Amino acid sequence: MPAPYVLPAGFAMFLAVGTAAAALHGRLPAAGVLIACAAVAGVTSFAAEPVASVLLAGVGWLTVTGFSRPPYAQLRPTGPAAAHAAVVVAASALAGAGLSLVFRWYCRRLTLVSVGRNTGVRLLAARRRRTAPDAGLPAAASEPGAIGVRRRLAGVLLAAALLPLLTAVLAARRPHLDLADDLLIYLVAVVTITVVGGFWPAVLAAVAASLLLNWYFTAPIHTFTIAEPKNLLALLLFVTVAVAVSSVVHLAARRAVQAARAREEAASLLELAQTVLGGADSPAAVLDHLTRTHGGRAELTERAGGRWVRVASSQVEGHLAAATRIDIRADLTLLVTGQAESATPALLAGYAAQAAAALDRERLRTQAAQAEALAEGNRMRTALLAAVSHDLRTPLASIKASVSSLRQTDVEWSEADQADLLATIEQNADRLDALIGNLLDMSRLHTGSLQPFLRPTAIDEVAPVAVGGLDDSLRLEMAVPDGFPLVLADPGLLERVLANLFSNALRYSPAGWPPELNASLEDGTVLLEVVDHGPGVPDEQKERIFEPFTRVGDRYPGGVGLGLAVAKGFAEAMGGRIAACDTPGGGLTVRVTLPIASEDKSTLGAAGS
Repeated sequence: MPAPYVLPAGFAMFLAVGTAAAALHGRLPAAGVLIACAAVAGVTSFAAEPVASVLLAGVGWLTVTGFSRPPYAQLRPTGPAAAHAAVVVAASALAGAGLSLVFRWYCRRLTLVSVGRNTGVRLLAARRRRTAPDAGLPAAASEPGAIGVRRRLAGVLLAAALLPLLTAVLAARRPHLDLADDLLIYLVAVVTITVVGGFWPAVLAAVAASLLLNWYFTAPIHTFTIAEPKNLLALLLFVTVAVAVSSVVHLAARRAVQAARAREEAASLLELAQTVLGGADSPAAVLDHLTRTHGGRAELTERAGGRWVRVASSQVEGHLAAATRIDIRADLTLLVTGQAESATPALLAGYAAQAAAALDRERLRTQAAQAEALAEGNRMRTALLAAVSHDLRTPLASIKASVSSLRQTDVEWSEADQADLLATIEQNADRLDALIGNLLDMSRLHTGSLQPFLRPTAIDEVAPVAVGGLDDSLRLEMAVPDGFPLVLADPGLLERVLANLFSNALRYSPAGWPPELNASLEDGTVLLEVVDHGPGVPDEQKERIFEPFTRVGDRYPGGVGLGLAVAKGFAEAMGGRIAACDTPGGGLTVRVTLPIASEDKSTLGAAGS
C-alpha cells in the first residue's frame, strides 16, 4: 500500500488509541497504550513505504507520551517512560519496515516484468559505460512522480512562511474566533501547501499546524496540555483530515501525470500502428518512426553464426556503443540510446515487439514469394511435360509414319499418295515448329529474359508476314486504313502476337465466316481487333484463356494452350494491353492496344536510317 494511503490510516489508528485511553481514564494502563501504539507502528510501517515508517514511529511515540497516564495530551518528552516508549516504538517500526523490504524483494522475484505486454519482451538493465552520459534508459524509465523537487522545496518554504504568519494573525484575533474557526483556517493553509509542494510538505505542515493550534489556541494556552477531551479529539481529527486531504490531492496530481504519459504512449503507438498499416511494414520503418518521434538512435540485431548481426538500424553510423538493451527473444535484441523522456520502458518494449513482428512478416512474405515462384515453376514444368508427352508426340508420330511409308520398297506409291504423305509431313512439321516456338517464347517470358526493342512499326507491313506461314491464310481479311499511324513496338514480337491471334481465329472460325483484322484509333492509341465468328468464350473464362496451358473446351484439339498466353506476354512487354470480348453476332474478339509512335508513316524510313 502506498504511503499516502497508509499514513491517514496510521493516524486514525493512533487517534483511536488516544481516544480510548482518554475515555477509559485510569482503567487503561500505560503498558497497554505502549503495546497498542507499538503494534500500530509495526503494522503500518510494514504496509507503508520505508520512509513513512519514521513519521509513523514519531506519531506513535507522541501518542504514548501523551496518553500513557493522566493528565492526558500533555507531552512528557523526558524521563524513563519517554525513553522506554521511544525504544519500543522505534524497534517495532523498524521491524515492520525491515519485514516489508524483505517481503517486497521476494514478491519481485516471483513477478513477471512484462505483465500485460507481448510475450517474450522484457526489459533488462543495460551494460552502461560510466563515461557515456546518455547510456541506459531515459529519465522516464523511473516511476514518474507527480511533483518535482523544486515544488516540494517551494511547499516547505511556503509552510515555513505561511504558518507563522497565519498564527500571528489568528492569535491577534483570538477573542473573535473559536477553535473550530482556527482549525478550518489551518486546514485551508495545509491544502494550499499540498497543492504547491505535494504530500510530504503537507504532512509536515499538518503536524506543525496541530502543534501551533495546541500551543496557542487550546486551553491551557502556551502548553501542550489539553484540558478538554473534545479539543483533543478536534486536533487529532484535524491532523487525520489534513493528511487524508493531502493524500487525495497528491494522488490526483500523480494520476494526472501518469494519465498524460499514458496518453502520449498510446498516441505514439497509434501513430506507429497507422504507419505499419499504411504500408511501411519493415523493421527499418519501425526504427525510423522511433527515432523520428523520440529522437536518439536504434538498432535491431540478431544472433546468427555465434555473433550478433545488424538487421535494421536508424540514425546509426558504425557501431552503436553504450546503448540500452531490450531483449525480444533469445536471438533478437533492440539497442536504443539517446531517446527523449517520452520514450518510456513500456513504449520502447512496444517498439521492440513491433520491430520483431515486422521482421517476421517480412521474412514470411519473402518465403511466400519464393514458395509461389517454386509452385509456379512446378506447374509450368508439369504442363510442359504433359505437352511434350502428348501434343509433341502426336505430330512426331505422324511424321515418322509418313516417312516410313515413303521409304517402303515393297509398295508402289502413286504421285497423289506421295503428295499427301509429304503434305502430312510438312503440316506436322509446321505444327511442331509452332509448338516449340511458343514453348520457347513462354520460357523467355517466365525467366524474364525478354528485352523488346521498341521502334516505329507499320501494322500493314507486319501483319502479312505474321499470316504468311499459317494454313488457310487466304481466309483472313485485313482492314488497315492507308496512311495508318505507326505503333511503338518490337516488329518481331508484334509479328508473334498477330501470328498467334490469327492462328487461334482461323482455328475457330467456321467456313464462310472468315476472321478479320481491324485497325483503328482510340483515345490516342492504336487498337487492333482480331475477330472470329466461332463458338465464342463464356464471360467467366475470358480471363483464363490468356493463362499458360489453358484450353477452353476440347472441340478443336491440338496445341498446348500457349498461343494467347504468349500473345499477352509479348503485348504487355511492349507496353500494350490485351483483352477479349464477344463478337456481335457470336464469336470472340481479341483487342490489342498499343501506343502510337507517329501520325506520319514516313517516319519509318527516317527511324530505320
